[in-house]
Amino acid sequence: MSADRAHADHVHEHPTWKQYRWVALWLFVITIAEVWAYYIPALVASKAFVPAILIMMVVKFTIVVMFYMHLKYDHSIFRRLFTGPLIIAGITLVAFLFLFSKVRIG
Repeated sequence: MSADRAHADHVHEHPTWKQYRWVALWLFVITIAEVWAYYIPALVASKAFVPAILIMMVVKFTIVVMFYMHLKYDHSIFRRLFTGPLIIAGITLVAFLFLFSKVRIG
């Protein structure tokens, strides 16, 4: 099989430059929102601060993985191999946060 034929059989869709600009813009906007939230003392003191920052962090992580690491355009087995352990790690992290939230040091 020739190299051109092999390449033609494995052509994958990739984001366009326009999509990359939109992704970069959304990442920039979310980063600005995170920094802006940190400089609001009432928000930092509230119980909504940490969940809000964590949600924005997860959204940014997902965007980076899906577009810049091309996971959105890869074969579905790679998505499963990445997201399965990621979900398990996330659940473990949340369980530890709940488990040790009552423990006070000092």
